[in-house]
Amino acid sequence: MTTSRTARERARAELTREIKDEARRQLAQVGADGLSLRAVSRKLGMVSSALYRYFPSRDHLLTALIIDAYNTLGAAVEEAAAREVVPIEQWRMCCHAARKWARAHPHEYALIYGSPVPGYRAPQDTVEPAARVPLALVGVVRLAWGTTGVRPAFTGPSLSATLDIQTTRLAAQVAPELPSRVLTRVLIAWTQLFGMLSFELFGQLVGSVDPSSEFFAHAVEQMLEFVGLQ
Repeated sequence: MTTSRTARERARAELTREIKDEARRQLAQVGADGLSLRAVSRKLGMVSSALYRYFPSRDHLLTALIIDAYNTLGAAVEEAAAREVVPIEQWRMCCHAARKWARAHPHEYALIYGSPVPGYRAPQDTVEPAARVPLALVGVVRLAWGTTGVRPAFTGPSLSATLDIQTTRLAAQVAPELPSRVLTRVLIAWTQLFGMLSFELFGQLVGSVDPSSEFFAHAVEQMLEFVGLQ
């Protein structure tokens, strides 16, 4: 009984993987808007009713692809953050790991950081995977705070009362030892990182700093100083 059940589970996991792999190929061809369960099932030689037993709707399949994308990106950045080097080098490696993943998986990047898919609302299941990259960056700064220290290159403006409350509440959840002003800088750097990646992948740097490797590396060094990892 156990052996039979395990074989069925393996077969289901394998077919689930094949469905998602074909869906990713469709993302590259028609984008998330054009993703179709019928087209996926037809490509795999399945009747659509059989595929619905794995993913009851297109939105369920989209959610699975989104979670996978966040998790693979998060794993790449976490691996960089876990390297036994000083925090400043960990931060560099995290940023370059994110760019390497994005360039290798542009259609999956577009799925999670591009235009919202009309009619699709991401469920709560996507929140934890989406947090892996920013939490990895926060972890690097936490390590620096407890060892080498965090010393921003300039003081910058004071936080508004509302922003101070927001970031103090967030710090209590993810990094209690970090002052709100430090966590705010990490949030700014996080959004800048993905803003640069989006500009590069979506062609917004053509005609200015394209190819953009040198620009990206320079900006990462600027972010290091801004956050205080000097």
